[in-house]
Amino acid sequence: MRIALFGPVHPFRGGIAHYTTLLNRTLLEEGHTVLLVSFRRMYPRWLFPGESDRDPSATPLQAANPHYWIDSLNPFTWLTTFARLRHFQPDLIVLSWWTPFFAPLWYTLALLNRLFLRRELVILCHNVLPHEENGTDRLLARSVLGWADRIVVQSEREKSRLLGLLPAADVGIAPHPVYDMWAEGRIPQAEARARLGLPTDLPVLLFFGIVRKYKGLDKLLDALPQVQTAIGDVLLVIAGEFWDEQALYEQKIRALGLEKSVRIDSRYIPDEEVALYFSAADLLVAPYTSVTGSGVIQMAAGFGTPVVTTASFDPADHHPASRRVTVGDAGELVGAVVGALANSETGESVGQSATDSPASQASWRRLVRSLIGKEI
Repeated sequence: MRIALFGPVHPFRGGIAHYTTLLNRTLLEEGHTVLLVSFRRMYPRWLFPGESDRDPSATPLQAANPHYWIDSLNPFTWLTTFARLRHFQPDLIVLSWWTPFFAPLWYTLALLNRLFLRRELVILCHNVLPHEENGTDRLLARSVLGWADRIVVQSEREKSRLLGLLPAADVGIAPHPVYDMWAEGRIPQAEARARLGLPTDLPVLLFFGIVRKYKGLDKLLDALPQVQTAIGDVLLVIAGEFWDEQALYEQKIRALGLEKSVRIDSRYIPDEEVALYFSAADLLVAPYTSVTGSGVIQMAAGFGTPVVTTASFDPADHHPASRRVTVGDAGELVGAVVGALANSETGESVGQSATDSPASQASWRRLVRSLIGKEI
């Protein structure tokens, strides 16, 4: 099948760029001919909340044969991109949707396809609506998603949310696949801690990825003194760039007397360092208050690292070595963290890494089948 895939890839950073790259790789491995279309520019500098939207990794995950045709702020590039798309003559067009900022771009391409090309259009939804929704987001989402012949989401919750916007939509579910691309870089825990300058005699909790309000870091900080009361000293490592006000979290850390129990690595973690953090950790804690799918949890699955997360996830969204707690229930969060650490100390199995699991190996193929309209 000839497939045109639209989405960010390197040099842009982040989970969706990784996702697009691995999806492209799987499509090629499955024998499809792929036109991978990415961006010259994604966001204006003033709009991006982080330090940069470019990947600082020395050894980044690279996509095969991307075409950097689109400037999100230059409609002329949208028209020239469609002309090239028309020349390619795809059987299927896949657009990546995660923020209404790109609604004018995707609307234009979808409209041109309907008028002049008439190829099947599938929209791959990372988020139906943003985590921090504003008043125009639903209107913009409907304006684009309504053009799709089919829509693929990552969970039952997202399907319900989408059908609330477009009751007649043809919606399929493909859970977020496992991120196993760094699993081969896993090293012994003692070595990883030495390289990161972490103690070897304390349990290490990991909070990984961009810090945003919905990810519940404040809830984890509130729970940490009770965890220490139950099992003694632990170290929480916060590894990721703050898109919230970092000073507010630092103030909470001081107020709770956790200065010696929390380490903050406030930066985007490059690809070559991901394995260090997951190798060093005993447990990933992701107490998200709302979520659509999580690349971070799928990283943990790739490393076989146990996870404590919340019931905001569908059960299919996380790997067997995970515990789910009620959103906002501090007692459940404390109990799950204590229980997971106790299991780790007694040597209880925490699950296979993704590279050992046939079901995980099939997760990207399942996504491909969902996109092309076939069951796996």
